[in-house]
Amino acid sequence: MQLTLAENFRAVFYTPFYLLKELRLAEQAGLHIQWLAPGSPGGAIDQIKDGSVDLTWGGPMRVMKDHDTCPADGSSLLCFGEVVARDPFFLVGSQKSFSLEDLAHLRLSLVSEVPTPWLCLQADLRAVGLNIEQLERSGRLKRDWTMAEQIHALRTQDIDVIQLFEPFVSEVLKSSQHQILYAAHGRGPTVYTAFICSQDGFTKKQAEFTRLNEVLGALQIWLHSHSAQEIARIVQPYFAQLELDVLTSAIERYLHNQVWATTPEISRAGFDRLADSLHSGGFIQTRVVYDSCIKSFN
Repeated sequence: MQLTLAENFRAVFYTPFYLLKELRLAEQAGLHIQWLAPGSPGGAIDQIKDGSVDLTWGGPMRVMKDHDTCPADGSSLLCFGEVVARDPFFLVGSQKSFSLEDLAHLRLSLVSEVPTPWLCLQADLRAVGLNIEQLERSGRLKRDWTMAEQIHALRTQDIDVIQLFEPFVSEVLKSSQHQILYAAHGRGPTVYTAFICSQDGFTKKQAEFTRLNEVLGALQIWLHSHSAQEIARIVQPYFAQLELDVLTSAIERYLHNQVWATTPEISRAGFDRLADSLHSGGFIQTRVVYDSCIKSFN
């Protein structure tokens, strides 16, 4: 049993995938995975659709977008195997007290690398009564900084609030000057990352994908029964530029806040929350439904 798996871009919240590789759980289950080098966010989607790669991992938002804009056929995207079950992004700043309503008058820098964090945050802001269109016209939103540039701007007081994921959050919090203002995981289940394949690919590789889903379940048991310190030591080669204490802090924060799924079954509530956020933010025009995008093995 063999699969080709294209890695997504490197990120701490993808730690379960690196553990899957390092612990060799798939090989122990008789499944050989050829790991292709990481690329840009969503960079392997075209290869998934043309069948040259079996699967990748990434946001179900890409599957929803595909269903929203492309005709249904064998190349249509599907996902299975939930890995990141809650939003891994944070708002960070120096304010001693903060509520989302304060963003009506604060300067906010948004993650520029991927669209989902802002689309999900938009839904949170609408829920507390903020007018997104008014915010976007205000001139207080910054959209084109990298996360490293955001941190520099925060430290030089050129921005009030920045949007980050780990390990950038742990890096910033090493200084007592800044703190987490809002943790997006607190909104509840939001399906953020799963395996992505095509309809034709699933038909062709159903036995292999079923085995991979089982392996993922075993990995999730392992993940949630080991400490952040143990996990960090295993995946540290993937983050060679990071100090071990920063990586450990980042992993601990994600573990403690249930960012990583405990079961491969993709949450309907988490799927619906993401779909609602993408629809209300204008990223998709139709309200896609769970059963059209998700493959279940139950």
